[in-house]
Amino acid sequence: MTRYAIDALTAVRLVREGITVPDEHQLVAPKSLQTQALSHLYRAVRQGDLSKDEARAILDGITTMRIRLLGDRVSRGVAWRLAEQLDWDDTTNAEYVSVAQLQADAFVTVDEQLAREVEGIVVTAPFEALLTAANI
Repeated sequence: MTRYAIDALTAVRLVREGITVPDEHQLVAPKSLQTQALSHLYRAVRQGDLSKDEARAILDGITTMRIRLLGDRVSRGVAWRLAEQLDWDDTTNAEYVSVAQLQADAFVTVDEQLAREVEGIVVTAPFEALLTAANI
């Protein structure tokens, strides 16, 4: 079984595209994933990119997604150190990277800039790795 850490944008994409991750993979993320997905979808509705009904359906899909949400003291401490190390203004992305370091085999993000920023800190995998039963 391969354990993948994912971020909110990746969760949104999985649901929007109707993708069910194979049982051979386990998804993990910080507890903040659902809140960040909510904010992202709310902004998309306000900008006219999504209807309220579409956004609500995606949120429901994320809520029922088979994903382990983590938020322990150790992962928060690692997130803090990562944000300092990477000179980030906040810990939002550092939480995902922390969970990837501590609990996953690889980190999947659809945010190409974030993937570049964490090269050498965590193993990253392309979105397509979530689609097949093959392990990394």
